[in-house]
Amino acid sequence: MADIRKRMTFYGRVQGVGFRYTAKHLARSLGLTGWVENQWDGTVLLEVQGREALIYKLMEGLNHNPFITIDWIDTKDIPLEQESGFDAR
Repeated sequence: MADIRKRMTFYGRVQGVGFRYTAKHLARSLGLTGWVENQWDGTVLLEVQGREALIYKLMEGLNHNPFITIDWIDTKDIPLEQESGFDAR
């Protein structure tokens, strides 16, 4: 399976609840690359790259955090990038 890259905007109770820390920890443990960042409008923007099955595992982990409430996710496939890790901005 080839790597893919997705840009996701998360809506709901996603700021001030450890979303970025959780995403960073899970992504690094799964060997995914990318970044996660709070936005001014209360959403969280995440770009993630890796195997599709591992990206789904990241999503499952975010959905199982009791402090995070994801109401909606806008997802877009985007071109791959050269990067070596996953960061919280």
